[in-house]
Amino acid sequence: MSPELHPSAAVGFERASGAYERGRPDYPADAVIHVVEHLGIGPGRRVLDLAAGTGKLTRALVATGADVVAVEPVSAMRATLASGLPTVHAVAGTAEALPLADGSVDAATVAQAFHWFDASAAIDELHRVLRDRGRLCLIWNVRDGTDPLQASLSALIAPYRAATPSHGGERWRKAFEQTDRFTMPELATFRHEQRLDVERLVDRVVSVSFIAVLDDDERAALASRVRALAPPGGEVVLPYRTDVWTTQRRR
Repeated sequence: MSPELHPSAAVGFERASGAYERGRPDYPADAVIHVVEHLGIGPGRRVLDLAAGTGKLTRALVATGADVVAVEPVSAMRATLASGLPTVHAVAGTAEALPLADGSVDAATVAQAFHWFDASAAIDELHRVLRDRGRLCLIWNVRDGTDPLQASLSALIAPYRAATPSHGGERWRKAFEQTDRFTMPELATFRHEQRLDVERLVDRVVSVSFIAVLDDDERAALASRVRALAPPGGEVVLPYRTDVWTTQRRR
């Protein structure tokens, strides 16, 4: 997210913070263990969770005993995080203008968000606030398009995407290829699934940034189409692939 936030992020996530917290998946335990081990997170370490949202990953980082600072630009998302994690230092800020001192964190995480950033500017800022050889993890839960329900949901929302940034784009990867500030990120992949009732399935869809910005009638019509995909009164299971990209700060 740049200092001038993309409208889908600024408006959509402000409007949909409750749906985001209810409907978005957490992160699988083995992926969290991978992050913790590769970043050396634990007591005595200070960790930046950048674009922390409602605290989906922050909660797992706090559980390690580390000192976690959460930076989140969208006020409604930050308020939800602060309500659920009152001991976490949650501050306003963007990836391109971090409100942290030089060399003030041992490690950093970015979950479901790096594709929103001005990648080159974010890389410069992360290099600035990380200590020498500090590590960074970029994490995404990616919908499994081979699953029939996930494919149907993707087909419903695709017409609304327009030019909204996506984790699948090449821009952020090219920024790491072109910088000498970090090593090339290395990928580890984990399987994940999310169990939802019908209304949380609706929350999952309406929390998508470019869906949240739709007018009320259009969003309600889309929600009805989502409900029609689910078995009445039943639980649905959404499979994901969790990608964890790890890189290290160079001098």
